[in-house]
Amino acid sequence: MSQQDRIINHFTDHLQIHQYAMTNLCEFIEYAAQGLVTSLLNDKKILCCGNGRSATCVQLFSSAMLNQFDRVRPALPVIPLTTDMATITAIATDYAFDDVYAKQLRALGASGDVLLMYTANGASASLAKVITAAHDKGLMVIALSGNHDERISPLLKETDIEIRVPSHSPARVHEVHVLITHCLCDLIDQQLFGG
Repeated sequence: MSQQDRIINHFTDHLQIHQYAMTNLCEFIEYAAQGLVTSLLNDKKILCCGNGRSATCVQLFSSAMLNQFDRVRPALPVIPLTTDMATITAIATDYAFDDVYAKQLRALGASGDVLLMYTANGASASLAKVITAAHDKGLMVIALSGNHDERISPLLKETDIEIRVPSHSPARVHEVHVLITHCLCDLIDQQLFGG
């Protein structure tokens, strides 16, 4: 296979999974946005987490909420649990990496808040523990996942939302997660600020 054929395959796979997401995930994305907006309208906050490359989606979402997405507007309360390296490494050293998000959520989360979590290639113990901690504190969980995440669904309650990208390629899952993140940001802005 030539280099250009490989490139064409990437573009083809990208287009196919985005087409699937557009056709099959819109309702879930809408419900997720409504859950986030409801929390914000009730003066609650959004806590987010994800490991590895999924942490970049957390930063994308939190920067758009704390600053702006497409328009100038007030900052919205989002806490990325992935960005404080001193806290993450202290928890990982003193306890275990499995606790890096759950311990933060137990301290910062409150009933009515939302946990937005990203995972593309398998639910780690740190994500399983944060889901349990979120439920213990009365948080709704919105999980953006991929096909490797069979352990996520059983942990979720009926009031939670899973937006699963049906791909075994972490790269394709991340690409769709970025687009879903942009959709969530846009819907939040539209519902809170009009336009």
